[in-house]
Amino acid sequence: MKKSIMILAVVALALSSCNKTEGTATVTETATAETTPGGQETVKDDDSAPDIVKLAVSNPDLSTLVKAVQAAGLATSLSNAGPFTVFAPTNEAFSKLPAGVLDDLMKPENADKLNDILSHHTYVGVIKTDQLTDGQNLGMVDGKPISIKMVDGKPVVNGTINILASVPASNGIVHVVDSVILPD
Repeated sequence: MKKSIMILAVVALALSSCNKTEGTATVTETATAETTPGGQETVKDDDSAPDIVKLAVSNPDLSTLVKAVQAAGLATSLSNAGPFTVFAPTNEAFSKLPAGVLDDLMKPENADKLNDILSHHTYVGVIKTDQLTDGQNLGMVDGKPISIKMVDGKPVVNGTINILASVPASNGIVHVVDSVILPD
């Protein structure tokens, strides 16, 4: 009921402030948005900076991560406002896992386990590489910390995982990493 009243109010406002043609377009756009299945990750927007999920989808080196995020049911969460810092393993990073582990994690019955692992790659807030310091611990979404060590002036995660690139997104930042960060 409240949703219907809100939609009617928006339509009435649009019709009262625009000419008839523009008002009709607004009604059509509103109706389309209401019937589109999926969450925030399904919104088409080619003008704004991409969110974390759209950024990952656009990078072929992160296709395994995208499949894992979808299998774990995290695409909507990582498309929302954030801000988030995501340590994104490359396809090559996933290939370093023991044989069969990734296939097992991608099974529907292991979605919770996969969610836990991916949550260990996500920090709530934006941390750029120049804000990472030696000995720093970051509390990840799964409740467990990762540690930062400076090696040759560059931050390394948990002593061995290198940040290959950092890309800002509309809802945070993505640090592309060369290994999967497994919780203890």
